[in-house]
Amino acid sequence: MATPGTPRPLRRDAERNRRRILDAARALVAERGLDVSHDDIARAADLGVGTVYRRFPDKQELFDELLAERVEDLVTAAERARGRADPWEGLREFVTATLEHQAGDPGLRGLMGHGQGRGLALRARRRMAAAVVELVERAHASGQLRPEIGVGDVAVAEIMVTEIVDRAGPVDPELWRRALAVVLEGFRARGGPPLPGAAPPMSTVERLAPRPGA
Repeated sequence: MATPGTPRPLRRDAERNRRRILDAARALVAERGLDVSHDDIARAADLGVGTVYRRFPDKQELFDELLAERVEDLVTAAERARGRADPWEGLREFVTATLEHQAGDPGLRGLMGHGQGRGLALRARRRMAAAVVELVERAHASGQLRPEIGVGDVAVAEIMVTEIVDRAGPVDPELWRRALAVVLEGFRARGGPPLPGAAPPMSTVERLAPRPGA
């Protein structure tokens, strides 16, 4: 029995319809971007459009739920990487997993820059911050990561390679993996000359995040 103030769980058929709507919307957004309608989603989910409107009367609410699910996937990836015995492999695994999510779901970046999505994306980065800080600190302690590399550098690297994901997708959808490998090799401690400047603070990284229409 639900306690006062807590939402009732959906009936089994209602939950099944909700899942069909979300799965159809995710596939459409990945294929066509955010310019999809309730009618498009209803056809893809093989449901009546009234069912879609009843569950998600506001399309932004639907987008927010899609992004919230992706956020949970990214947080799980950060926690899994933190459990790796090899600090460098843990860091590499996390950055790679983050970019794999974006490469495999072209609509994800659009969701992050659309409406309330920017706020959800910001909260996602903050939720992952503790895990990322630990990944960087462990890689420093093991001597595998250049001492001047900070968490902000990791975030900027993701932004840089995301541009390759977007631009090279229609030409060579796997090119981002090579670009990421080049960037990560620059992170390794090899006794080379120090990097110019300092690791950017996260406040700077947040200002670099994709904006609507970018």
